[in-house]
Amino acid sequence: MLKSNYLEQIRENCNVRQNLIELKQLIRDENQKKALAYELAGDFSDFTALLSHEDPKVRKNAVLILGEMECDDLADQIWKAYEAEQTMFVKADYIKSLAKCDCRHLLPCLKKRLQELSEKEILPDEEKHVRSEMFALQALVLKYDRPRQHRFIGYQDETEIILMTNRNHRKVTVDQLPESEVKMLAGGVKFRTTHLEDVLKIRTYSEVLFPISGQKALEGSPDHMSRQLLQGGMMRFLNDHHDGVSPYYFRLEIKSSMTPERRIDLVKKMSLAIEKESRRKLVNTTSGYELEIRLVAGKDGKFVPLLKLSTIPDWRFSYRKEVLPTSIAPVNAALIMKLSEPYLKENARVLDPFCGTGTMLIERARLQPCHTLYGIDILEEAVQKARINTEQANIPIHYINRNYFDFKHEYRFDEIVTNMPGAGKNKDLQSVQLLYDRFLKKSLEILEKDGVIVAYTTLPDVLEKVTRKYQEYRILKEEVINERENSRLVIIQRL
Repeated sequence: MLKSNYLEQIRENCNVRQNLIELKQLIRDENQKKALAYELAGDFSDFTALLSHEDPKVRKNAVLILGEMECDDLADQIWKAYEAEQTMFVKADYIKSLAKCDCRHLLPCLKKRLQELSEKEILPDEEKHVRSEMFALQALVLKYDRPRQHRFIGYQDETEIILMTNRNHRKVTVDQLPESEVKMLAGGVKFRTTHLEDVLKIRTYSEVLFPISGQKALEGSPDHMSRQLLQGGMMRFLNDHHDGVSPYYFRLEIKSSMTPERRIDLVKKMSLAIEKESRRKLVNTTSGYELEIRLVAGKDGKFVPLLKLSTIPDWRFSYRKEVLPTSIAPVNAALIMKLSEPYLKENARVLDPFCGTGTMLIERARLQPCHTLYGIDILEEAVQKARINTEQANIPIHYINRNYFDFKHEYRFDEIVTNMPGAGKNKDLQSVQLLYDRFLKKSLEILEKDGVIVAYTTLPDVLEKVTRKYQEYRILKEEVINERENSRLVIIQRL
């Protein structure tokens, strides 16, 4: 049952606009939405009649409520009212409501309207509303008519690429490259390669970006920067490295110190300008995009354009189906294993006493063959998620839902690799220090002599302090992973 008399007030033509707004807010609650549908019993005339009301805000809120009813029979009425609508700021809301109905039979009409808007000369005061309408139309068209994604075919071509890496450990990635001529960047490395498939298998980079050959830095208005971008080599690069024909579906990302409001505004304006300048050979979308056009602001205020291609599949960490808030990023786990490699051995017996969702063990197994791998976690959910991820990775790892301090095993382990618990709401620094102390004491029972602990921690000072208490341990290596998070790799040997 509806908790208010908003509907009765609307029917009595009493303060219609405000009651529509309040009713729209009310039916955000799913139960109240069902109560309204029950009350209307399939008769939506109270709201369809308002689509011709003299007040555009009444029309706007009426059509949004109709959309929430998700009734396919309303599609034609909403479309007819949309075509008759003259107030620009309302039109996008008709399309958003239409999207909640089955309106595939209107696809030719939707495409036609989208084409009209893309060819229209837009006045400055119209730009915001036209952009919103086009965006809503584009999303709806793609719902029913999404073309086959382009396939990347440039693996054998000589291509300049940038691998984004941990800024403290770029050399770890450089040492794995087949190329010798590499330029170090602040957060990655740049080089030319004809071995792209081999490069993509490296596990210590976070993403691949493509500079646009011959493209100068962009400056000026959104329209002017879009022209510079389209007159450069971007379309040639896309066409040369993909099969199929345009359009390509893109999103725009701007890396800059400008305020969020300015950045969002620039993204919207430039996305529309790119579509128009390319004659919709490039189409903006928020989902299912094939490329990200990334503009990186320089100190001079100009923007360097880079491309990130979703047409190149990245299967490196595809096993990671399940996560927890405390899960380590797999690229960081891979980096930690690579940094630890000189201290690890093949066919080792490996244990993770705080295994979480299994990422550290999986990345350890990816680095070198292991004799056995065991994961322990006190949280049952973590163990269940770890088993799912490990099945995806097709690696034999034994998981046990148990407290590490109660764990016993018939043989000792050569390595302990783990993402150490940190401080939080339920664990203060004193508790963490006690936990780390118990961990090192327990590990004396578990770890072979000369065995190593590979520990990733956000509390390295605590771990170091506790380790110094034990003559049986020595710290072999420390590496900063992330300064801001104070996370480090600490490698400890049992003597």
